[in-house]
Amino acid sequence: MELLINLSYIVASILFIFGIKMLGSAHSARKGNQLSAVGMLIAVVATLLKSGLEYQWIIMGLIVGTLIGVVAAKKVQMTGMPELVALFNGFGGLASLFVGWSEYQNIQAKGWSVYTANLPDGVNAGFISASIILAVLIGGVTFTGSMIAYLKLAGKIGGSATVFPGQKLVNFLFMAAIIGLGVFFTVAHEHPYAPACFIIIVAFSLLLGVMGTIPIGGGDMPVVIALLNSFSGLAASAAGFVILNNVLIVAGCLVGASGVILSVIMCKAMNRTLGNVLFGGFGAAAGGSTKVVEGEMKAITVEDAYYVLESASSVVFVPGYGMAVAQAQHAVKELAECLERNGAEVRHAIHPVAGRMPGHMNVLLAEADVPYEQLCEMDAVNPLMPSVDVAIVIGANDVVNPAAADDPTSPIYGMPIINVHEARTVFVLKRGQGAGFSGLVNTLFFRPNCRMLYGDAKSTVTALASQFED
Repeated sequence: MELLINLSYIVASILFIFGIKMLGSAHSARKGNQLSAVGMLIAVVATLLKSGLEYQWIIMGLIVGTLIGVVAAKKVQMTGMPELVALFNGFGGLASLFVGWSEYQNIQAKGWSVYTANLPDGVNAGFISASIILAVLIGGVTFTGSMIAYLKLAGKIGGSATVFPGQKLVNFLFMAAIIGLGVFFTVAHEHPYAPACFIIIVAFSLLLGVMGTIPIGGGDMPVVIALLNSFSGLAASAAGFVILNNVLIVAGCLVGASGVILSVIMCKAMNRTLGNVLFGGFGAAAGGSTKVVEGEMKAITVEDAYYVLESASSVVFVPGYGMAVAQAQHAVKELAECLERNGAEVRHAIHPVAGRMPGHMNVLLAEADVPYEQLCEMDAVNPLMPSVDVAIVIGANDVVNPAAADDPTSPIYGMPIINVHEARTVFVLKRGQGAGFSGLVNTLFFRPNCRMLYGDAKSTVTALASQFED
């Protein structure tokens, strides 16, 4: 039976690897997700074949978890996906923390000498105790950090960075204390003070998650979500070492590695380092650019915008979080189809950090069945932008802000953007004249080739589509 279980874990791990590879393409992402789900099913079934399990608790957990999953899938809107992902990351970390804590309680009940007598060759008490500390540390940081990210994304607390004097020093002291206590616990796990040391590590890990996330501004949340997803994988991998479960180790490492890679890619898209995102306190101060913005924001009616679009031969949509809030993705597809029937070439340009989580805009447009071939990355669409007749910006802000290119005093200076300001005409759909989530004024709105379409994005785009049908 043990051989069958291990072979099943190998098969599941292979399916995970191929599934993640297939997620790299929009055409194969659905099949990759299904393949990974099959791998997870195999891993779960194989685990349930182990002896000594208390199935009544497993069944109870399955029922409760299924109910929560069904309710979340039915109730949460697409606009709430970033918050839901943050919650899932957090509870994944909490699960790993509980695994480490539970195994430590189990060891205490048996005694270290009895426990280590049953360990495989090459695994000793020091290795297990270090794995427990890592599972608790990473899991605790992931849980509370994800809860803060959720509260910021949901608007339940301020989205800007929260900093105070000496904050970095406090975080460093927390981390140093955890490392010191962790080393002590690893080498002296049978010491009378070891249980108290363990509890302090749990508490400090939870505090470090809060203290490490509050100084990160809401505009950096896509990177934070990706990084916390990576942490949840690393915590799961550490939990796998604690309970010596091979498939948990492999799956956790895959999630951890892919999350780190995605975080680095997104930081590169913002021309910032991961350290700057985590410790820079972007958005903490109200002071942004010192450059005076010249011109005024000029509004345009739907009817006038239609006449411009009606004569356009090339149109690029640039979606942002505003499209998600208005749930305008289906209306966008409808307008795109009207433009195509009118002879225009349509593209959808997506910035790597548009929205509030990685791939947010891709998910929304895929939900509306927008053709994959119309989706363009920033680097592919920017060389074409000077020849574009109309660029339609729907709720995006920093990712189309020309200040990133021409204002050295701007906090986002140097960040690669989608160069919609180079198009012949730009329509910006916004509810009002306020700044974006990061709090920065967008100088695009004051450009002579830019016109503002105020109001709900879904209503505006639907009204534009209806003009073509009249």
